[in-house]
Amino acid sequence: MKPDQTGVRLLRGAFILSAAAILSKLIGTLQKIPLQNMGGDAVFGIYNTVYPFYMMMITLAAVGFPAAVSKYVAEYEAVGRTEDSHRLLKLSSITLVLFGLILGFLMYVCAPWIGLWIGSSQVVPALRAGALALAFVPWMAVLRGYFQGLHNMVPTAISQITEQIVRVGVMIALLLYMIRAGARADMIAAGALLGSAAGGAAGLLVMGLYWRKHIKGYRGKVHGGEGSSTFGIPDMNDSGQHADVTKEGAGVLIRHLLAYGIPVCLSLLAVPLIGLVDTFTVPRLLKSSGLGEALTMAEFGIYNRGLPLVQLVTMLAASLSVLFIPALAEAKFRGESDRVAGQTRMALRWFWLIGMTASVGLAVLAEPINIMLYEDAAGTGTMQVIAFTAAGGTLSTITAALLQGIGVVKAPALHLLAAAGLKLLLNLLLVPQLGITGAAIAGVAAHLTAAALNLALLSRSAGARLDAGGLLARTLPVLAAVALAAWGAGEAASGILAAAGFAPGRLTSAARSLSGVAAGGGAFLIGAALTKLLTEEELRMLPKVGRPLAAFLRALRVLR
Repeated sequence: MKPDQTGVRLLRGAFILSAAAILSKLIGTLQKIPLQNMGGDAVFGIYNTVYPFYMMMITLAAVGFPAAVSKYVAEYEAVGRTEDSHRLLKLSSITLVLFGLILGFLMYVCAPWIGLWIGSSQVVPALRAGALALAFVPWMAVLRGYFQGLHNMVPTAISQITEQIVRVGVMIALLLYMIRAGARADMIAAGALLGSAAGGAAGLLVMGLYWRKHIKGYRGKVHGGEGSSTFGIPDMNDSGQHADVTKEGAGVLIRHLLAYGIPVCLSLLAVPLIGLVDTFTVPRLLKSSGLGEALTMAEFGIYNRGLPLVQLVTMLAASLSVLFIPALAEAKFRGESDRVAGQTRMALRWFWLIGMTASVGLAVLAEPINIMLYEDAAGTGTMQVIAFTAAGGTLSTITAALLQGIGVVKAPALHLLAAAGLKLLLNLLLVPQLGITGAAIAGVAAHLTAAALNLALLSRSAGARLDAGGLLARTLPVLAAVALAAWGAGEAASGILAAAGFAPGRLTSAARSLSGVAAGGGAFLIGAALTKLLTEEELRMLPKVGRPLAAFLRALRVLR
């Protein structure tokens, strides 16, 4: 394959994988809303207590092998060592299936002890339900890594979306069944976690079908598939002769996989760590302050109401951050330090604006959004605090991506570990005094700390020093305009519906929320353009929407 064709294929694959990841995360985030609506705050609390621990176990079970398999398969295929790719996949699959089964067994058996550490016996059924997914997900992940090593992103994309759709579908079906059957909250939450096992099985089935198709294609190349096989694949090269396979021992291959995979695994573990801190501290601290076990889980559920919205903002930041990484890596490679600094400053300005605007908008509209999504206004004050996690989370996301772009990979994970340590300390200090609001304050502080550490390192590494005072002076009027517009539009919508005879409720709250979001978004665009926080050239860089937005603002004479 020619270099330019390879580049096009890689870009196409990256786009497919990014789009699938965004859709998959969107489904996974939004499914929490029907979970709370159908199951209630207690079920929601149990689910959100167990889920970070489940994600940690899934990450541990993969041991970073998918990334390692992807790397080594790409290297082997580049020099025609196809049979080594197959041996690597076979060995890593056997290893991860066994390791996943062992971890799943331990998670199932030790669920009562884990419940004691968490401080709630209600999480035990959900832990055991989540343990079943460890039989499927690690094997699915390593198959994804194999196809990514072949630069074929379609199997991963299809399996990700299938996994999420089946997970949510099974979760909702079990919720409906168990609620009608009058099941307890802990059993309903376990039903919701069973959806993860069903989704993992469905994703593995998709990967298995792609693997079967891959086998058939390979057999066709080797004239009928005679000879010994690995996973049903004959040991021949494209000319029909037996391949010259480098017979590295199983121990050598495992050491290679572990040497590359363990640092990746540790880096991935840093991401859910802040949520895991909440799992092992907040329920126990709430219970020790006098709340009963059922009420503790309900309070923890209320605490988690604002997190899906914040996750949507950080997901948007993660998807937009890929716009900057290739250009930054190229500029760094070419030694263009001024370009590196300029790209970095622009990215930081963008994401600071996005994060702060989302935080202010969510804080102003917290009450109607809470009622619209979760039926009542419980925990609105906590949601207003959690809203500012979007600012720290967004800035942390972009600074980590920019550091990756200039070749600094490990530091962001270490900074997240430091942030998790701060979260633990602040939870211990604040939750006994302030309840779930104290946990929300601790979360905001932790994410801002990770962002600040990344920013300090980025400033030194990329030479991108910001004029913080000037940026803040231009940002504050924009944020004030966003807050005023969001609040005013929401109140206007509420007044119109009240005059039309609509009683306060979810419909009115939905109108307030959506009107406020639209007005706040408009105020953000106009204010950012007027203050030159966003230029026309920068707007046009946004995929799909950039050019129409720039043309619209120019028509309004906001851009000149």
